[in-house]
Amino acid sequence: MLQPKKTTYRKQQKGRIKGVATRGAEINFGDFALKVLEPGFITSRQLESARVALSRGMKREGSMWIRIFPDKPMTKKPAEVRMGKGKGAPEYWVAPVKPGNIIFEAGGVSKELAISALSLAAQKLPLKVKFITKYDFVV
Repeated sequence: MLQPKKTTYRKQQKGRIKGVATRGAEINFGDFALKVLEPGFITSRQLESARVALSRGMKREGSMWIRIFPDKPMTKKPAEVRMGKGKGAPEYWVAPVKPGNIIFEAGGVSKELAISALSLAAQKLPLKVKFITKYDFVV
């Protein structure tokens, strides 16, 4: 699973995701992509299971790119612990995404294969996503 090698601080505040994505909102590498339609957090486990589903769906043909990285630590206190006594330990890593962010890109495969593979990956994600193609792509 993806996680940073080193961070400046062990714990971060959760924050809120506001606005729409301007960076990372266009297809740069492939011909097809999954675009997020709502704000939220995608964990490294969800990202990894979607990546596996995508690579199996593409039958290891063509290329795929992951455009987000889980670099935000989420903390959690143990079960049945009283309130107070500080913040919990980091449990897992998430990638905050805004509406419009591209998660996965695929190229070098037919449109039908890309649609089926990216829809398999979309089922593994907790957010609504849509399939998009590059503007200059001709069927």
